[in-house]
Amino acid sequence: MRTVLFTICLMLLLSGCSEISQTSEEKTVKEIGEKELIVTFLDVDQGDATLLQTKDSTVLIDAGRHDRDEVVSLLKEAGVTEIDLFVELTHMRDHIGQVAQVLAEFPVAEVWMSGDDHTTRTFERAIQAIADSVADYYEPRAGEEFEIGSLTIEVINPTELTGDFHEGAIGLRMVHGEIAWLFMADIEKEIELELVDNGVNLQADVIKLGHHGSSTSSEEAFLRKVDPMYAVYSAGADNEYGHPHREVIERIDRLNLEWYGTDLHGSIQMISDGSSISIHTENNQQSALNEDVPSDSCININEASIDELTMIVHIGEERAQQLIDMRPITNLNELTDINGIGDGRLSEIIEEELACLKN
Repeated sequence: MRTVLFTICLMLLLSGCSEISQTSEEKTVKEIGEKELIVTFLDVDQGDATLLQTKDSTVLIDAGRHDRDEVVSLLKEAGVTEIDLFVELTHMRDHIGQVAQVLAEFPVAEVWMSGDDHTTRTFERAIQAIADSVADYYEPRAGEEFEIGSLTIEVINPTELTGDFHEGAIGLRMVHGEIAWLFMADIEKEIELELVDNGVNLQADVIKLGHHGSSTSSEEAFLRKVDPMYAVYSAGADNEYGHPHREVIERIDRLNLEWYGTDLHGSIQMISDGSSISIHTENNQQSALNEDVPSDSCININEASIDELTMIVHIGEERAQQLIDMRPITNLNELTDINGIGDGRLSEIIEEELACLKN
């Protein structure tokens, strides 16, 4: 069994530019070259799962939704037989939904999670599956750096746990040759701006946008610091949350970024030799948000589950439970009765246009 080598060091600045080419075609399984990295953003509907493969290592980031079962078959189609590192960036059920199936099907050397606790059945099943496996377990923290095969993995978040799952989500910067990749999980704009203010090395050629392209993430100042050439989001077609949010797409368009989404392009495969990237997609789509986001794409706070409520900015599991205990709610202004929700945070909840009241 391969092991993940662990070192702690200062983050390194990358220099130089990369010439990047692209094509659009159906994804095909191919033999991995000696110097290649294949990154596949798997189409798992309104969930997350990303596969990174080199000649000498396999890394899986997240495992799709709890109410679907495609991850194992997609990994087999990609030629996966074992996994060196399995990272769950956040405890949300659209990221950890199929952890148990993956661990049951493939030998896994090491599993990473943030260390945040959760009480959902999906989380409990995932934890039990990890405990029942032979995989090593680790909780990474910002500032740590790891090497696995030809990949360097820099942890940019969290520094510490606060009990807020978005704040505690794992953020990773992956480096392969001269190309860097940034994975932002469900990290929201407050943490993004902290990373910018703290001088963390965020430069990346490809960014996996936070929170499915939600307006709670991908602040312009943050994106300018990352300075990517490509942006990718994972979302289900016609999803009820309206992801990706129009303002995020407009923002990345203003920054002249080439972008891809699994709702439009299906699984997105990027193949890098360490200095260039070629892009292959299942579906040949060139633009998104051709129609307005439907007005009913919101979370009804009088009916939503705890997991659904935690999709709302500033609403963690504890606040979600307080909200449920307050039902029925007749006006969004009543959310200021929740501990930690003041006028400022209420304004941001309303501006997000995700929380709503329905009869």
